[in-house]
Amino acid sequence: MGRRKDGRQHLKFTRYPKRDAIRDYFPLPNDIFSLDLSTGEIAVYAYLLRYESRKTFQCHPSYKAIGKAVGMSKNTVRKHVDGLTKKRLITTEPTSVYTQKGEKRNGNLLYTVRPIEDAVEYHYEQHMIRLECEIRCQSALKKLAEFDRKHGKSAV
Repeated sequence: MGRRKDGRQHLKFTRYPKRDAIRDYFPLPNDIFSLDLSTGEIAVYAYLLRYESRKTFQCHPSYKAIGKAVGMSKNTVRKHVDGLTKKRLITTEPTSVYTQKGEKRNGNLLYTVRPIEDAVEYHYEQHMIRLECEIRCQSALKKLAEFDRKHGKSAV
């Protein structure tokens, strides 16, 4: 840093190294922000997208590895994985490993990242179901109010 003629310090800016758009980045679907996901679910989903195989759409990190990367406990990661599964963004399958002694143990889950379009369609279907239920409820309340008015009774 040097001084300029007006007495202010002159900051020297260095160029950042060039980044490869394919090697250094991964795409996050825009639709992810229309699915009412929590910030934790978005973080876990992004981590899984980052490590999925581009051919099989699968990966198998541990809860611990995901948690360390996104700053969550294993139990919190498990909760968000369950949420992503319920929202149909991912599927999970248990795996097994064998110890050196030949004992079978549970391995990490095998995650498959599903097409985002399936999750969006499911999300909107669930919204429509909730809206239809709300409409039926409102209609029932209206009929109860009319009945009470006609018969001079309280619905409660």
